[in-house]
Formats: sequence, C-alpha cells, structure tokens
Amino acid sequence: MKFPKVYSLQEIASIINSEYVGDSNFPVSGMNEIHVVEPGDIVFVDHPKYYDKALNSAATIVLINKKVDCPEGKALLLSDDPFRDFNKLTNHFKPFQASNASISASAVIGQNTIIQPNTFVGNHVVIGKNCLIHSNVSIYDHTVIGDNVIIHAGTILGADAFYYKKREDGFDQLLSGGRVVIKDNVGIGALCTIDKGVTGDTTIGEGTKIDNQVHVGHDTVIGKKCLIASQTGIAGCVIIEDEVTIWGQVGTTSGITIGEKAVILGQSGVTKSVEGGKTYFGTPIEESREKLKQLANIKKIPEILIKLK
Repeated sequence: MKFPKVYSLQEIASIINSEYVGDSNFPVSGMNEIHVVEPGDIVFVDHPKYYDKALNSAATIVLINKKVDCPEGKALLLSDDPFRDFNKLTNHFKPFQASNASISASAVIGQNTIIQPNTFVGNHVVIGKNCLIHSNVSIYDHTVIGDNVIIHAGTILGADAFYYKKREDGFDQLLSGGRVVIKDNVGIGALCTIDKGVTGDTTIGEGTKIDNQVHVGHDTVIGKKCLIASQTGIAGCVIIEDEVTIWGQVGTTSGITIGEKAVILGQSGVTKSVEGGKTYFGTPIEESREKLKQLANIKKIPEILIKLK
C-alpha cells in the first residue's frame, strides 16, 4: 500500500504513538507485507525468529517490538504490539468507507459494460469496457477490472484476507488494505471468492479463466491464460505463472510458486513449489507418472503378502 504522499518517520510514529530510531525526517512512502516490500515501506515483525528477515528486507522502516541495532539506511518504529499498530496504520490510510448505493458514485464504469440487477459496486472501483457483470456479484472498494471481463452470479471480489493472530481471548484479524486487480479478457465463474491483498494486490492475469466455486487467497498472483477448475482453493501469497492448468478440487498451501505451463490434476494437494512444464498429482504432490507408479505398486501389496506366507 502506497500512502497518498511521503510522510516523515516522526509523523508516522505520532499516528501509532510509538518511539522511533532514526532521523525524524526519514521518508516513509508506504507499508507492505515482507514478500512485497520496497524501499520506503514499513514492514512489521513481532517474533525474534523473523527479526533478521525483516531487518534485511527491502523495507527501510521496520515496525518491531524490541530495540535492536538499526541497519544503515533504515529506521525503526518501536512498539509493544506491532500487529496492532500495523492495523492502526491500515485503518488510518485505508479506513472502511460505507456506501449507500448499489453502484457507488465514485465507481468508474467503462463503455458498453453491462451490470445486471442486485450487483454491488463499491467505492473507487474501476471497471473497463465491454464487461458483463451478472446478478448478485459483490465488488468491494478499490477493485480494478479490465476490459472484456465476464463475472458470473454470486461472485465476491475483495473480501478480507484470512490472516489472524492468536490472542489469549481469541483471534485478532490483520486488516486488509489492498486490492483485487482483474486484467483484460478474464472469465470468472459463479460463486467464486477472490480476497484482496493485505497491503498489496491479488491479481488475475490476462486471459485467465476461472470455473465456479473457486477461492483465491490474499496477495496471490495468477498469470496469463491459466485455467482453474471448480472447487479449487488457492491459499494466500501463491504465485501461479502463465498458462498453468489446475483441475477440480485442488488445494494449495501458502507462499508457493507453480511454474509456467504446469498441470495439476484433480484432488491434488500442492504442498510445495513445483516446476513448470510438468504434470502433477496426489497429496503430497509429485509428478503424476511417479505418483501413479506408487499407487500401482500399493495395489500389489496383498499379492506379495500372499506369496510370502
């Protein structure tokens, strides 16, 4: 998430009422999760296990719960609860904005786009030309949709990330201030859910086609000309490269990459990153030929046991 202007370290510290280490005029231009940070961004860390990763990341401001040596060229924001204060910043720069209309007055809708009844289009949404949005679709604030996109009934674009911190009295949700970005010529089936990024974008690439009842988690990036079949569940922060095919009832773990032109056969569990140009199957996932050989050998076990008697 980029801020509307560059702020000073002191100004950001005053928003969350924190101490800081660094020049009071140190520039702060945004905030992001660690996998997408850039110079000028704030990243938060609240566990010693991840201190080094955060301090050595591209982020130049680290919101941290312990005073540590500050790397050269960086600044620290000191907090007893970085998770809470990261939420404060999200709420400050991207607060929830209620809408009292089915199609927000701030939405921009392109020429020849058709929006069927009972669809909700939120604040600052941008929809391109020649799109068809069927009934009962919900398009949350700040979503960006390209040209020639078809979205079928009941789909939701921009729900919050499934991202929680466990507390003694329950769970705190990390607020989502990101977007969903749908590129040109995308087709999205009925009853799909595509969560917005926590601070960045969840992106569906040009020409990709998504079947009914597919879930796409926060900050996932899907490439061009992918095919994703029904009841697939894609976790957050996944990278799916161009021309990947994913068949029905596939599930993935978070933070992995599926390589270009890979094929994931139905009911597979993608538990790790996989190379492109190959076909995969099973849970845990393996190349399909190897997995099918294993299944064939399992069938031979009763026969082998009989011979051993």
